[in-house]
Amino acid sequence: MSTPAGPGLNPAQLDAVHHLGGPCLVLAGAGSGKTRVITHKIGRLIQAGLAAERIAAITFTNKAAAEMRERAKQLVGRDARKVLICTFHALGVRLLREDGTVLGLKKNFSILDTDDITSLLKDCGGTTDANTARGWQWTISAWKSAGLTSAEALKQAKDENERVAATIMARYEERLTAYQSVDFDDLISLPLKLLGQHEDVRAKWQQKMGHVLVDEYQDTNATQYELLKLLVGERARLTAVGDDDQSIYGWRGATLDNLKKLPLDFPQLRVIKLEQNYRSTSAILRAANAVIGPNPKLFPKTLWSDLGEGEPVRVVDADNEEHEAERAVARIQSLRATSPHKEWRDFAILYRANHMARSFEQSLRRAQIPYKVSGGQSFFDKAEIRDLCAWLRLLVNNNDDPAFLRSATVPKRGIGHTTLQALGNFATQYKLSLFESLFSHSLGAALPARAVATLHEFGRAVHDLEYRARHTVGHEAAHAFLLQWLKDIGYEQHLYDSEDNEKIAAARWTNVMDFVDWMAGRCGGKIEDEAGVQVESERTGTAGPPQGAHAPLGGSDSAKRRSVEATTLLEVVQTIALISTLSEREKDQNVVTLSTLHASKGLEWPHVTLVGVNEGLLPFKTDDADSDLSAELRALRVQEERRLMYVGITRARFTLAVSWLKRRKKGRESVPGQPSRFIQEMALDLNTVKEDPREKLRALRAEFAQRVAAAPKAEMP
Repeated sequence: MSTPAGPGLNPAQLDAVHHLGGPCLVLAGAGSGKTRVITHKIGRLIQAGLAAERIAAITFTNKAAAEMRERAKQLVGRDARKVLICTFHALGVRLLREDGTVLGLKKNFSILDTDDITSLLKDCGGTTDANTARGWQWTISAWKSAGLTSAEALKQAKDENERVAATIMARYEERLTAYQSVDFDDLISLPLKLLGQHEDVRAKWQQKMGHVLVDEYQDTNATQYELLKLLVGERARLTAVGDDDQSIYGWRGATLDNLKKLPLDFPQLRVIKLEQNYRSTSAILRAANAVIGPNPKLFPKTLWSDLGEGEPVRVVDADNEEHEAERAVARIQSLRATSPHKEWRDFAILYRANHMARSFEQSLRRAQIPYKVSGGQSFFDKAEIRDLCAWLRLLVNNNDDPAFLRSATVPKRGIGHTTLQALGNFATQYKLSLFESLFSHSLGAALPARAVATLHEFGRAVHDLEYRARHTVGHEAAHAFLLQWLKDIGYEQHLYDSEDNEKIAAARWTNVMDFVDWMAGRCGGKIEDEAGVQVESERTGTAGPPQGAHAPLGGSDSAKRRSVEATTLLEVVQTIALISTLSEREKDQNVVTLSTLHASKGLEWPHVTLVGVNEGLLPFKTDDADSDLSAELRALRVQEERRLMYVGITRARFTLAVSWLKRRKKGRESVPGQPSRFIQEMALDLNTVKEDPREKLRALRAEFAQRVAAAPKAEMP
């Protein structure tokens, strides 16, 4: 190990790093250095003699895992490569790839994405309505996160809608088994079943896991906690790092009950609080502590900082959404005007819901300020683009089973559930991919002649497309090829048949045409490799077709890019796999960030504006849904919204402004707005913190004009 574990840590951090003898809960307040604690504890464990390959550090996002991996590498050197640093779901994949055969899974089982699941559920439920299928998807996901099977869900169903969803869940599970596929929730529930029902497998993995560290522990759901308990066993070599005040994902199954259970399930649990904040000024932390104060506390703590008092938190009132956006942009301009060292990337505007971004985008455009929108949908996440990418993936890799399933059924071509189930069973029996199975001499014994003929026709079509793509060179040839391909498979008609609304179908077809233009434009010319794959799309956060990241003329910072020659369409297809998300490169962009509060968690900016802090927006309220809730559930919902406000406040380092609307849009109407209760809970002196950024900006401009007018002519450029 290159450095000892400990230098530069405060006493509480040191305590957490050096506690190796049993279970430990590290309550890490916002900005308190939790990642530093985790990486130093990895170093301390190795220093104490535990083999690096027996250490697992589990977090919730690939980005967080990558950051932790890099920091561990800097601290402990080459040993960091042996440490298992991954997400819960990546760990689940590893368990199933290695030992899932005892559950009947082949090693190269497929993992379905969200859109694959929606399509499968539409088929299971006999509907063409994607919203209905997504509703079932949410319900089924919640049941799986709670550890329920379809039979158990049916027994507990409260109404007819839940009974229908449970019945569809049973069909859905059957098809997943037949297709040798799993969904995202299965990556937790199946490893839980694996370890729970197979003692030898459990003993093997408990031996492998000499110590397990879990980041963002407050975000775990019921099945993740049960999986964690089985992994650590009775020896309980466990370090859980989290913050009950930042638990904001109850809507997707995360539960604070897991924090309550820890001291009960692990009586020797050591609780260590990290309360020193290294991010924010005292003024900002005082507001954060005051906001979170009314929430009930599992483990009380108070954040503090030695970074100084700093600027007071400002409160800005606005007449409406447009006025609010103008003031937010004026604040950014005035702060930049007072210091030439501030960059656009130093600023963020945070809001409760995605739809609130529009007015701020418009105002930033008018001011010619570059920006990005985090948390929106990627162009490549749109269903129609996923459909086409599945076909193209299959051309490059015939063994891509999820791509096969999507391509074979979209658009429909007479390959139904029964045929695919039989094909899946055949592929499992002979350890083949679905595509390889098409051309097996034994397939005729497993499927009717008509089904085999239909499958052969599909297989030949894929081979033909692959051959033509390999020999298609140049923009015009690629464009013609792609248009003919879409015509051959009847994709435009498929879109109009699958949508009840013609305008939606037309918009989706426009997206397809944009994709065709983008693909063809990259064929025969230079394409960029993974150092810089295209510019980010307008609202999506990922590389994509024509739209570009917003910037004034003259542009914002642009990443350096390397180019390689693309000579065939197939080579262009292969570059699709290189497309990386904006979040992986956002540190290189000098742009203002627009983000939802949920998407902002784990990030920080020197200057933050929290907008739309109104009753009904934050805390968020849907009148119809909330009226059906008990007083207890309404209170729990407000507590989670209060934690969301706390997360927003603690994203700011040096300055924070909070704005609310005197009138706000509600549907097509404009209704009176009330400041959120959270503004009052911040315990600010509202007589001294009210601010009109536009007045400040006007004063700065006037002062600059006076200085220019008073300057001797010789000094003028």
